[in-house]
Amino acid sequence: MTRTLAQKGSKKLLNAWAFYDWANSVYTLTIASSIFPIYYSALFSSKGQLVSAFGFEMKQTVLISIITAFTFLMVAILSPILSGIADYVGNKKSFMKFFCYVGGVGCIGLYWFSLENIHISLLFYFMGLIGYWGSLVFYNSYLPDIAYEDQQDRISAKGFSLGYIGSVLLLLFNLAMVMKPEWFGFDIGTTEQELGLSKIKAMKVSFITVGLWWVLFSQYTFYVLPKGISNGHKVTSRVFLNGFRELRSVWWQLKQNVRLKRYLGAFFVFSMAVQTIMLMAVYFGEKEIAWTTDSEKTTGLIISILVIQLVAVIGAIVTSRASDKYGNIKTLIVVNMIWLCLCFYAYFMITPMQFYIAAGLVGLVMGGIQALARSTYSKFLPETEDTTSYFSFYDVAEKIGIVIGMAIFALVDQISTMRYAILFLFVFFLVGIILLFRVPKEKAPL
Repeated sequence: MTRTLAQKGSKKLLNAWAFYDWANSVYTLTIASSIFPIYYSALFSSKGQLVSAFGFEMKQTVLISIITAFTFLMVAILSPILSGIADYVGNKKSFMKFFCYVGGVGCIGLYWFSLENIHISLLFYFMGLIGYWGSLVFYNSYLPDIAYEDQQDRISAKGFSLGYIGSVLLLLFNLAMVMKPEWFGFDIGTTEQELGLSKIKAMKVSFITVGLWWVLFSQYTFYVLPKGISNGHKVTSRVFLNGFRELRSVWWQLKQNVRLKRYLGAFFVFSMAVQTIMLMAVYFGEKEIAWTTDSEKTTGLIISILVIQLVAVIGAIVTSRASDKYGNIKTLIVVNMIWLCLCFYAYFMITPMQFYIAAGLVGLVMGGIQALARSTYSKFLPETEDTTSYFSFYDVAEKIGIVIGMAIFALVDQISTMRYAILFLFVFFLVGIILLFRVPKEKAPL
């Protein structure tokens, strides 16, 4: 019996699409933002500040910045190729599944992350990161396919909100496992060193929970989402260049769409700063904040991430409503101004309480800027069925921006400190604000 496909704009289809945020956001919270950075930093507690990898010695924060930047560069190169194939054959869901499963395996593989096997360990980190961002190329491109224009702001915000809630639930479980390892059958021993080893073991198990959560909960999304717009085409050797041809076509079309072109330029600039801060925030807190004990540091960093996630739910909702009343561009300008101020505030942060305050403010603007940036781009698109190519262009711009942002951050960090690296990012928010002012007014209220 043939399964009936959900219709565009239907509640079932919209909810299934948004539910993928519930599935994959556990990666950004546990791996990218909280427990893995703490675990990674703990590996160096008795080995000084430098790490040897690929024939060089560097700060551990610089190494992770470089690997992260390289991963985004790979995503930027691969996404046009894969989106070109997906558009030609009409099977974007297959590529979304592939990256989901690569990411899930990468997360599980982090259980074996160690300095003794640093290169294979970094490969698992690479797999998790490329799996997450690679799947988003195709996930985001579904938005105009499954939702009408007047639904896109709210369903985009709902996706992020579901992601924040789901990731917080899993993090609470993992936090309990790390802070109270004896509750989960870990042998805590009698000394502080043995207790520390039990917490490390719990952190490693948490990476497995992320991979399993991501893969298992994504199955509902994969079941309901359509395969794609099938054309009956088969993959040939020339199809591999279709994505770049499509990007070139999108680039030429952007020249006739001033509003979309200028918005994309502004997005490119402010997004590189937002993503860099989100990727490096916990590393900054671990190194630059004056925690009194290692236990306070671990608890404080995870609590800060929880605050960010919970406040981000409110931020996504408030920003969505503000955009309904004042317009997307005006709202984005205000949000970027807050980010700019946060860069200066972060430079002077010293105490844990100051870090908690920053976490609350970051959460408020993080949820808002992510959801609104995605839906604004979707609503500025011209009438087209070739949504994957446009979102591939969007994702390539974002990834190249992140590569530049992370490279600059790593360079400044290596020659000075992370404080100066964070402070320098205010330049990108300032330029982003100026570029947003140049975006022509919407044809109708957004």
